[in-house]
Amino acid sequence: MNLLIRSPAKINLFLRVTGRRPDGYHDLFSLMCRVGLYDEIALSLSPGPITLWCSDPSLPADETNLAFRAARCFCEAVGRREGCDIRLVKRIPIAAGLGGGSSNAASVLMGLNRLHGEPMSRERLMRIGRSLGADVPFFIFESPALASGIGDELVAFPGMIPGKALIVCPPFHVSTRMVYQNLNLQLTNHEKRPTRTHFIKTAFDPSHHLHNDLETVTLALHPELVRIKGLLKTQGATGVLMSGSGPSIFGLFPDEDALRRAGAELARERELKVFAVDLLAGPVSLFRGVGPAADRENRR
Repeated sequence: MNLLIRSPAKINLFLRVTGRRPDGYHDLFSLMCRVGLYDEIALSLSPGPITLWCSDPSLPADETNLAFRAARCFCEAVGRREGCDIRLVKRIPIAAGLGGGSSNAASVLMGLNRLHGEPMSRERLMRIGRSLGADVPFFIFESPALASGIGDELVAFPGMIPGKALIVCPPFHVSTRMVYQNLNLQLTNHEKRPTRTHFIKTAFDPSHHLHNDLETVTLALHPELVRIKGLLKTQGATGVLMSGSGPSIFGLFPDEDALRRAGAELARERELKVFAVDLLAGPVSLFRGVGPAADRENRR
């Protein structure tokens, strides 16, 4: 059986950097939510080695790719000698603060688990994901989440409500390492921000919760992002923020009509990639089987 998997992007609705660890990583506190912008993965088992094809030739198709590494880690964990075939169609912009690579790795782990009859619990898959990257467990968690540690310690966030967002991606990448290297921790920690207890007791409110410690650094390195934020605000966004270390900027919109009008206006900026998405506040079906066995399963 083959599986077709939708591999979603994410945005950070809140991100605070709380400290630097001895290993060089940073501790953070973040509210993350998956959004309806998807890569597509066709996944099947094979008797031969692990193979990966990607629609974007700029991405490696070997063990340096997170999706490939995820497949290898899964096969080693379950003691399987056979491999798999991964065909990845990229739609999530690369190195844009949207978690595309981590999502791909999580999708491969969950897909292989399903193809093998689900020998692993979600908790074990998340442990494997943690070895691949800080954001991978979040995509296996499959819920809006409050993240702490390096982003891999997750608590479900019950106050997320469905909404619409417009994601705008400029035509350049941002080095996450450079952003963190230029972050002034003394300045960010001086400002009082909402705590986990606050978030758990309240519903998400853009007027109070939208914040990203990394935004000031990235905007200083790339001042053109300030103009993109201004465009989204002019088009009626109820809140505008950079996701992760950037450079993607998103605007939250109150309804479909406002989102559509803003998307049409931003699309005139030819150098920008613009995506209208839903905030995935609840469970979403990401898997679809292909073949006779899958047809029987899908009809249930």
